[in-house]
Amino acid sequence: MQRLAIYDMDKTITAAPTWTRFLVHAARMRAPWRLALMPVVGAAGLGYLVRLVDRAGLKQLSHRLLLGRALGEADLAAVAESFAAAEIETGVLHGARERIAADRAAGYRLVMATASHGYYAGAIARLLGFDDVVATQAKRDGQGRILSLIEGDNCYGPVKLRMIEDWMAKAGLARADCHIRAYSDHVSDAPLLEWADEAFAVNAHGPLAALAGARGWTALDWR
Repeated sequence: MQRLAIYDMDKTITAAPTWTRFLVHAARMRAPWRLALMPVVGAAGLGYLVRLVDRAGLKQLSHRLLLGRALGEADLAAVAESFAAAEIETGVLHGARERIAADRAAGYRLVMATASHGYYAGAIARLLGFDDVVATQAKRDGQGRILSLIEGDNCYGPVKLRMIEDWMAKAGLARADCHIRAYSDHVSDAPLLEWADEAFAVNAHGPLAALAGARGWTALDWR
């Protein structure tokens, strides 16, 4: 029996959301003048709240404004590694570190499944000792440069579960042959938590806390 421990990242492993902080970090490293565009990013965020733009559109626009239309793989990797090192230093919850270590010691294959872009979530996951990452992916141009556009779907909500299932199929893992733990802070991951053998509502916001109580899922607080 293969044992998998699947972790969300933002506000489950990390104390705070990472996307905007990553963009600010990247702009400071590469093009500080782009920080003047933050009010536009903020306005786009308000557009998301009133449903004028979806999550994927907001992610693509904010990437375009603060990272640019295209960035070489090596350049983006340097920014991602720098951000990941800082996040590991100050942004990862102690309780998350302990649980990740305990799952690893118990023989679980550690999987990070996150709506964050894989180009920096993967760097964080590697430093935490994860085995695999399922994340939002960016398109590339003919020169291999990473674009502001998303490749496929944003790894969020029901799509996250589908992407995990696709990853398992490619990895040769049959669901019936796996025991799966899943950890998340947000109700958008309800499909994943329902599907898991063990579901953990971590640092849960109100809607997830209510659903966890109704479903009998274990509540954890790592804050």
